[in-house]
Amino acid sequence: MTKGPKKLAGRTFAASTQSLVSVIDDDESVRESLPELLRELGFDARAFASADEFLKSDSYSATRCLLLDIAMPGMSGLELQRELTVRGHVIKIIFITARGDERLRRQLTAGGAVDCLFKPFSQQELKAALDAAIPGSRAR
Repeated sequence: MTKGPKKLAGRTFAASTQSLVSVIDDDESVRESLPELLRELGFDARAFASADEFLKSDSYSATRCLLLDIAMPGMSGLELQRELTVRGHVIKIIFITARGDERLRRQLTAGGAVDCLFKPFSQQELKAALDAAIPGSRAR
């Protein structure tokens, strides 16, 4: 048997059992550091500078969870959440923001987000949110 991508119903899947978490943030330092941490926690990770870049990527259909900045140039995190709903594409979303507002967190979770983490957030907060977003994944 050969290792490599597997085909199932016309779609190609990597032979990895890791869940793909995509980070969408206009802040380059977040796009560099967060995927490294996600890999340390046992996830596959990709980073994107904008919602449009993510929507046009191959990762769009494979992503199990988004770590999504709220305020970005172009399409905002909230607009991307709405766009995914319109497309009928279900992806768990954990919003990340520098705006520490509990009312905002309540609004986002009421709107379907798994959580809203306030920057800077701890590794423990991230792990708890990922465990809630991807049951059975149990971040390391």
